[in-house]
Amino acid sequence: MEVICLEDQAFYALIDRVVEQIKKEQNLKEDKWISGEEAMHKLRITSKTTLQKLRDEGKIRFSQPEKKHILYDSESINEYLEIHTKDTF
Repeated sequence: MEVICLEDQAFYALIDRVVEQIKKEQNLKEDKWISGEEAMHKLRITSKTTLQKLRDEGKIRFSQPEKKHILYDSESINEYLEIHTKDTF
């Protein structure tokens, strides 16, 4: 039996690459419109108030097909996260 040790960052980078490869092979694409819970998970936030603030300030796009039904544009969430990405030194 062989044991392979990886640092945390290397492990998670490997997992990300595996997931991306599986998505390519299975031709899986992310939904354009996602629920509030999915948006919060993607943004790694737990507060609905924070999600509403991002929506109200126009930082992420949303659609409201019905009065109490709000969907979020997953691409705008990705763009928001990219805009706030800090490069390492």
